[in-house]
Amino acid sequence: MLEKIWVSQYDKNVNCELCGTPIPLGNMILEAAANFGDCESIKEGKEVITYNDLNNLTGLIAGNLKNLGLSKQDRVGVLLPNLKETIIAFWSIVRGGFVGVMTNPLYTESELIYQYNDSGIKTLITAEPFLPKIKAILDKTNIQNVFVVSNNFIENEDKRIKPWKSLLKETSSYICENINIENDLALLQYTGGTTGISKGCMLTHKNLWSNAKQVSQMFEVILEPGRERFIGVLPYFHIYGLQVSVIIPVMLSACMLPIPQFSPRGLLKLIQEEKATCMPSAPAIFNACTSQKDIDSYDLSTLKFIISGSAPLHVAQMIEFESKTGAKISEGYGLSEASPVTHFTSVLGKHIPGSIGLPIPGTEVKIVDIETGTVELKNGEEGELCIRGPQVMKGYFNRPDQTNEVLRNGWLHTGDIARCDKEGFFYITDRKKDLILTGGYNVYPREVEEVLLNHSKVKEAVVIGVANKTRGESVKAFIVLKEGEALEKSTELIEFCRKHMANYKVPKEIEIRNELPKSSVGKVLRRLLREEKIAA
Repeated sequence: MLEKIWVSQYDKNVNCELCGTPIPLGNMILEAAANFGDCESIKEGKEVITYNDLNNLTGLIAGNLKNLGLSKQDRVGVLLPNLKETIIAFWSIVRGGFVGVMTNPLYTESELIYQYNDSGIKTLITAEPFLPKIKAILDKTNIQNVFVVSNNFIENEDKRIKPWKSLLKETSSYICENINIENDLALLQYTGGTTGISKGCMLTHKNLWSNAKQVSQMFEVILEPGRERFIGVLPYFHIYGLQVSVIIPVMLSACMLPIPQFSPRGLLKLIQEEKATCMPSAPAIFNACTSQKDIDSYDLSTLKFIISGSAPLHVAQMIEFESKTGAKISEGYGLSEASPVTHFTSVLGKHIPGSIGLPIPGTEVKIVDIETGTVELKNGEEGELCIRGPQVMKGYFNRPDQTNEVLRNGWLHTGDIARCDKEGFFYITDRKKDLILTGGYNVYPREVEEVLLNHSKVKEAVVIGVANKTRGESVKAFIVLKEGEALEKSTELIEFCRKHMANYKVPKEIEIRNELPKSSVGKVLRRLLREEKIAA
């Protein structure tokens, strides 16, 4: 384990160890209501929900979910964009001792079926635009109740489908009293893998509370409980967006400002109108905003703190956005398996271009050799980044073998290649996995390749990420057609992909080749394709 030399780089008075005693997540709502009950918890349009209101609403919904026959640790799916109902649903689920399964609204029917059957959800909360998709898959899952957020819900012949408002009917307020914070799950967060098989990260109440507290400690020099206003532009279904835009704000008794659909001008307008103080974000969002010719016409002066994650932030982007807002930007690193944050740059201290920052309080780090993962390396040497701390997941749901691959002797092996400099700043230098980061989303090449190989004309397929100025990376596929086959039009394969996967996973470019570079044992050399693309 590396010596914690990075602690000297923390902002003044930031404790290097985790402070406080973890509690069940639902109790955070009770604490916020007790201390800041009249403060705004959510504002959407003209509608304001105070922390007293949020306490009442989540208590009712938790009680009504329990009255449906749900038991502690039963899974509840949430298929929603960023809405006030998304926030309320999440907190109601964890308050009742149930397990949230947050789902990407862009998923196709086949992706939804897989996730819902793998997690075993019994209840789903969704919105009217997604109802046709849900109706098509309902009989292929074990879902018993679907609650629909809708302004004009129409009674459905399928009695399993009900209005969201039915979860608000009067009943006894409920909070699960016997939650074991070490073992009971709050969230089953799905991620991809190098095999292309989506896995559910089992995140406990302790995991998520601890990570919220670790991040809050890191930024307590700039954030004030009961006074902050958090822009919700990152998707709540993603662990990064959920942690920094929904869980941490409640720990701080802050106001959450959900944005259902991102547009640069819509975001800038909301910051101005609502006097937002905090904006968890991503490089693609910064780029979209600074590209607006009229950005200087918006008053962004209330922004004081911005979090950047999901992809490396270019120095020019950081400087430009800080100059236009006066806000401090902190860049970080994390992964779903760690709830997700492990590193952040300090707010007031030193920033080094290209660095992911410092391990957050209570986090232990080591760098091990790539070949065996057992030999600890010295400072400055490159190897696999390993994390140990209270934020590290319990494991992958129903996948003990894959759990044992990444969790070894209490250490999470991230699969990313990193080094630590003499001051304690960390740098990601490569990826052991072939993960593609596009517009803040993770794309796993194997998953895209599997879809391409299902096309009747495709013999071989390999996918890589290529540099993209606005999205970080874009997906490019190389294919070999079966003998005698030809494509009638260049977009045929892209259209095929769109039918079988979310749009952000679809290749932006497909190159047809006579053969792919391979090793002596027939393995496609993805690395050579990357190098070839860079050299072009």
